[in-house]
Amino acid sequence: MKENRKFLKGMLAGAAAMLLAVGCIWGIGSIMPKVITGQGKAQTSLSDDKKEVSQKLEKIGKWIDGYYLYGDKIDGDALVDGIYSGYAQALGDPYTEYYNEQETKELLETTSGKFFGVGAALTQNLTTGEVVIVSVYAESPAADAGLKEGDVLYRVDEHTIVDESLTEIVSWIKGKQGTEVDLYVRRDGEELKLTAVRDEIEAQTVEYEMKDGQIGYIAVSEFDEVTYEQFKGALQDLEEQGMQGLVIDLRSNPGGNMDTVTDMLKLILPEGTIVSTKDKYGNEEKITCDGEHKFTKPLAVLVNQYSASASEIFTGAVQDYKIGTIVGTTTYGKGVVQQLIDLEDGTYLKLTIAEYYTPSGRSINGTGITPDIEVEYEADAENPDADNQLEKALETVRSEIE
Repeated sequence: MKENRKFLKGMLAGAAAMLLAVGCIWGIGSIMPKVITGQGKAQTSLSDDKKEVSQKLEKIGKWIDGYYLYGDKIDGDALVDGIYSGYAQALGDPYTEYYNEQETKELLETTSGKFFGVGAALTQNLTTGEVVIVSVYAESPAADAGLKEGDVLYRVDEHTIVDESLTEIVSWIKGKQGTEVDLYVRRDGEELKLTAVRDEIEAQTVEYEMKDGQIGYIAVSEFDEVTYEQFKGALQDLEEQGMQGLVIDLRSNPGGNMDTVTDMLKLILPEGTIVSTKDKYGNEEKITCDGEHKFTKPLAVLVNQYSASASEIFTGAVQDYKIGTIVGTTTYGKGVVQQLIDLEDGTYLKLTIAEYYTPSGRSINGTGITPDIEVEYEADAENPDADNQLEKALETVRSEIE
């Protein structure tokens, strides 16, 4: 990857989405181990009251059918989904969720990192609603159509953008492989119509470049199934370029797949435990590393308050083994594991099943990980590209080389 590659700036607090048939991924991501199937029906804590619950639902249904003013607009499927969603939400756990068929499809696409779309990223100004293209993947349908960074998107097919959310706008762009989508953009005072042919896109979850002083820089936006190979390739390329030290940027990384993050850590950790988990019965499971690829050069990991879940597994392991310096602000503090459960009807349940611990046995749930060097991000109005947290991480690595 070329040294002069441009990186997205100012995205930490903005609204961003991939034009990859995925929509917006908001909030704190989840660690998602392998999907399990054939689990049967979940036991209910209300097993003794099933008859009463059924009778009450039937009574409510009769009142709705008989008297609800807008009864002709009732969506029966939505009502049923609402029951399942409410059942999961009533646990009071922000990470346990029920996904209907459409939500399940989007969830699985998101965690895989492969989508049917055009291969670009956009951001929306939350004040003006203006939608701007901030990145176009090389050799993507978006690139082939002539889409460029800085283009202002104002219409998709017959949909003119007025005050729609980024999620809805992305839903207009996504679609079946091989179909066309017309993107209307403003560029340098001109209005252009660009037609892209949707195709399978691999999300670019890893960006990297060589900084001054032969310091490698790798930014990981989330831990999807595609992230491991991208991270491994970045490490190899930087090594071949003569990397003397490394900064790994996990700021605002919401998490992702547990297998992915542990496989990535096997590329840098010494021999020992990567992470351990403990379920409600006290059963413990450890994921270990053979230490074959231990990273021995100066290393810093950048984090902030939005670095969560799998990001904290990565950060906690680096900190516990003292193979790198953690720089930034205290992480989010999501120290629990979710399991995706196939309900065998096109829907899924994401259920919190265990708490995880760093190699030293620390639980970071609710507390997060405190950096070794605390640095608050300071915006520079005169220089929007300035990044004081990154500069501190680079300075830390350079000082260890010298």
